Amino acid sequence: MTGSKSKSFVLWAFVTTALLMLSAPTVVVLGASFTAGNIITFPPDGLSLKWYGAIAQASDLRQAFVRSLIVATICTLVSIPVGTLAGIALAKYRVRFARSIQIYLLLPFTIPLIGSGIGMMLVLGNMGVLGKLWPVGIACAVINLPFMIWAVTASASNLSPDLELAAANCGAPPLQRFLYITLPAVLPGVITGSLLMFILALNEFLVSLLLVDARSVTLPVQIYNSIRSIITPDLAAISVVFIACAGLAIALLDRLVGLDIFLKSK
Repeated sequence: MTGSKSKSFVLWAFVTTALLMLSAPTVVVLGASFTAGNIITFPPDGLSLKWYGAIAQASDLRQAFVRSLIVATICTLVSIPVGTLAGIALAKYRVRFARSIQIYLLLPFTIPLIGSGIGMMLVLGNMGVLGKLWPVGIACAVINLPFMIWAVTASASNLSPDLELAAANCGAPPLQRFLYITLPAVLPGVITGSLLMFILALNEFLVSLLLVDARSVTLPVQIYNSIRSIITPDLAAISVVFIACAGLAIALLDRLVGLDIFLKSK
C-alpha cells in the first residue's frame, strides 16, 4: 500500500511540475498584458486595459493581423482538398511510392524549417511573387500538410469497406459513394486537420519572415520587428490575443468533433 502511494505521489508530482512549466509562460504574458506601467513586468505594475486599447488603435498591428488571417485562410483552403484526398488514398488504397510518401510525411520533423523556407524563397523569387500573401499561404500549406493528412488518415482507417461495397451493390456510382459515405466518415479528421492548419499558419513566423516584404508583413513578423527595438506591454497583449484565438479554435474543435477524436488522430 505504501509503495502504491509512493508511485502515485511521484506521478502526480511529475504531472504538476509539467503543468506548471507549460502554463508559466502563458500566466506571465497574461499578467504582463494587464500592467499599468510602460514596461513589461511580472507581477504587473497595477492593472489596466490600456494596452489592449493601444493595440486596437494601432493600424499597423490590425493590418498585420488581417494579413495573418488571410494567410491562414488560404493555407486551410488549399490543405482541405489536397490533404483529404491524400489521406483517403493512403488509408484505403495501395499507392505507388507509398514509402516515399511516408518519408515525406516525416519532413516537418527531419528538415529544419529554415531550409524549407529558403527553398521556397528561391522558388517563389524566380516566379516573381515574393511579397504577396497568397504564396505565403501556399508555403504554410506545403510545410504543414502532413498534419492534415495524418488527421484524415486516422479517420479514414476506421471506415469499414463493407459500407462502400454495399453502396456499390445498390448501384451507387463512385462519386455518390464518396460524397455520401466516405466524406462523412472522414469529416472529423477533415475538421481536425483544418483547424490545426489554420492555427499553424496563423502563428507561422520563420517562413513568413523569408517570404514577405515591408508592405505585407504578417502579425508574427510585425511582433518580431517590434521586439528588435524594445519590448512593450502591447506585445504581451497581442500574444494574449493569439492565445485566445488558439483557445477558441480548441473550443470549436471540442464542440464540432470532440477532443478525444482529435487526440486519437495524433
